[in-house]
Amino acid sequence: MPQHLGVDGYPRSKEKDEQISKVIESVFKTPNGMEMLKYIKSITIEAISGANISDAELRHLEGQRYLVALLVKRINHAMRLKQ
Repeated sequence: MPQHLGVDGYPRSKEKDEQISKVIESVFKTPNGMEMLKYIKSITIEAISGANISDAELRHLEGQRYLVALLVKRINHAMRLKQ
């Protein structure tokens, strides 16, 4: 099966990549999933750090933000597949 770069930039089959997005979307479209996503966004993407943040703390926060953004990207990918 031919490989392509998935939503996350990792090579895998198109079918597997779509399946991953659909699973993530199915988890986060529930009321509890939406509340969870709202919470993790509030402590990552929406968090504001001052100038006193250390390099290590900033790297840690950016890693968290990347994962949350990837979840949102996967959810949007699954929604586009339905159209």
